[in-house]
Amino acid sequence: MTETKVFRIWIKSTPEKIWQAITDPEWNAKYGYACPQFFELTKGGTFYSNANQGMKDYAAAQGFDMPDPILDGEVLEADAPRRLVLTWRMLMDPGTAAEGFTTLTYDIEDSSPGVCRLTLTHDVTNAPAVAAMISGNTDPKAEGGGGWAWVLSDLKSLLETGQVLADA
Repeated sequence: MTETKVFRIWIKSTPEKIWQAITDPEWNAKYGYACPQFFELTKGGTFYSNANQGMKDYAAAQGFDMPDPILDGEVLEADAPRRLVLTWRMLMDPGTAAEGFTTLTYDIEDSSPGVCRLTLTHDVTNAPAVAAMISGNTDPKAEGGGGWAWVLSDLKSLLETGQVLADA
């Protein structure tokens, strides 16, 4: 049975700026979990993300090793600035790593003048641990652990205000 999670957000920005915020490690290290993500934006290109220092320090304090990279995958489609499709595997947790690769799709569409709709579709078929993780923490007071909804909200805040949620 196929299981797909869809997250959608409207951002007052251009497709080009949203694309850059998703694919440029100088930008994508500023929001969400603040880990740089690297994309080789051609079919068959690599995708990976490294842990930030805070994650490494936390892991060391808790007595476990933080793998590097923490995410990896392959670019399946890159149509700048509208669509990015990639395989995606979370390596920092043995449970999610064992589930293997899932498929992540970003679609950027014009919605109204000066506003774009960003749709993130994550196919988590046969990956229940990943499905739970990306759905986020249901505690309204939780910082981080909010899954894709939290990451996209942080991206929106950064593009619209120049500040991430933690700084707001």
